[in-house]
Amino acid sequence: MRPGNLPRWLAGWKGENMLIRIGLEVDPAQHRTQAWALDFPGAFAYGRDESEAMLNLPRALLRYQHWVNQHAGEQRLNIEDFDLRLVETWKVYSINDQYEPAADGYEVNAWFRDDWRPLSPEEVAFGQELLTWSRSDLLLITGELPPEKLDALYPGQRWSIRGILQHIASAEWWYLDRLGLATSREALPADAFECLAATRQQLQTVLPQLAGLRKVVGVEGEFWSPRKLLRRAIWHELDHIEHIIQLL
Repeated sequence: MRPGNLPRWLAGWKGENMLIRIGLEVDPAQHRTQAWALDFPGAFAYGRDESEAMLNLPRALLRYQHWVNQHAGEQRLNIEDFDLRLVETWKVYSINDQYEPAADGYEVNAWFRDDWRPLSPEEVAFGQELLTWSRSDLLLITGELPPEKLDALYPGQRWSIRGILQHIASAEWWYLDRLGLATSREALPADAFECLAATRQQLQTVLPQLAGLRKVVGVEGEFWSPRKLLRRAIWHELDHIEHIIQLL
């Protein structure tokens, strides 16, 4: 994908005070806030509160720009002078099967007004590139690890590295399932690496069909759309790549 075919925010656009629209996801149960750069899928930062998350985002954006440009082999992004604008804040909450508040229930994650917008073909194509690059990084880190390293248990951790890989694969199936686009879960391979490949193939196959699609569904008390699916799928793998690096 060449710069001339991209929206100007992805085409090395230089302008005074480039606007970076931010959505904040406040999670009281985790004592954590996440800042999402809504026009830059995969660019995010965490903080103990809203202010800290916003303060951490500029550095995260610069790391993201370096990562994109390095993988693209060209200056795809040129984020220099910019203004962060908080456009929406979502407070995470949990519900039971009757959709009533429940501390130990299903966690309802952020639904931003921006998630209503259909994905453009350019956004889908860029999203597919991001997913390709993140998967390349994931396999570079984990693909040659010996079984004892993949299966090692770490204090305070829910999963081994192999368990994290299985979780990434299962999550991608789950995201597709939210929009009624997943294949049978029983058909997924048991091997973590094979499951990663299978669910990613499903996701990459489906994504072009989502361009321009005005679809919003509610599942188990949570709204989903193609934009939210792509936003969370890219974030999820990148987040767990950092998780695995910390374990290693």
